[in-house]
Amino acid sequence: MFRRISILMGLSLLLGISVSATFYGTIRGIVHDQKHRPIADAEVSLKAKGSDYARTIHTDASGEFLFDAVPLGDYSITVSKDGFATVEQPTTVLSGTAPIFHLELPIAEQKQTITVSAAPAQTETTTTTTNVNLQEIESAPGGTLSNSLAMILNYTPGSYYTHDQLHIRGGHQVSWLIDGVPIPNTAIASNIGPQINPKDIDDLEILRGSYTADYGDRTYGVFTLAPKNGFDRNNEAEINLSAGNYAQTDNQVNLGGHTDRLGYYLSANGNSSELGLQPPTAGDP
Repeated sequence: MFRRISILMGLSLLLGISVSATFYGTIRGIVHDQKHRPIADAEVSLKAKGSDYARTIHTDASGEFLFDAVPLGDYSITVSKDGFATVEQPTTVLSGTAPIFHLELPIAEQKQTITVSAAPAQTETTTTTTNVNLQEIESAPGGTLSNSLAMILNYTPGSYYTHDQLHIRGGHQVSWLIDGVPIPNTAIASNIGPQINPKDIDDLEILRGSYTADYGDRTYGVFTLAPKNGFDRNNEAEINLSAGNYAQTDNQVNLGGHTDRLGYYLSANGNSSELGLQPPTAGDP
């Protein structure tokens, strides 16, 4: 009988300093009026679309603002100032990028909100990228099952699974990173992906070419995953239980929470299956 038990422990620290790992990005910009004069002390709020992660700062005397150590994902930037209309700007933070915004606040004749539909940010990358968030992983058929790669196969063009290997762009040599730190893998034929439990992933970034030489010249795909870190919870626990034919079961218990500067996430997973282990019977070739 095949059985596997894995334990994942994650600890995240946000200390308000610049983080160089590719798990984080930076958002910066300048707020100005319709005559391009900088607006000082404007309130700039950053809110994640998939969690309760949020930060608020004020522009300096030059109208500039900076959010550093921002986790990967989709965000909304809201800028407000007395006497001006409120402006909202959507953006996506990718690994190793630093979007730059020029946000114009019109003078408010009456209370109004302006939503910018097109992001004028400079993302400083030409890499073909696919971002898969927690909601997409959970909605994919079989996406949260242990040993499943549905989070990649369902959302990434050119990816397929054959000969017990994940292939992307025609090759099976890929690199996996957690929070921007590579997972050591000296055997190019081994498949690390199924060893990572999709239930513990908060965001997955998939690079498909045009990446830097840091990843080597024989890599067909780079997968950077951000594990759950507890910042979307308030000291909460969760139990997931499932069972099916052939004595299949896939169970997990996890808990997480956070303070203003510290987040924690703990999980334990156990799964088993007798599929494919039936003894031969008379008449089998």
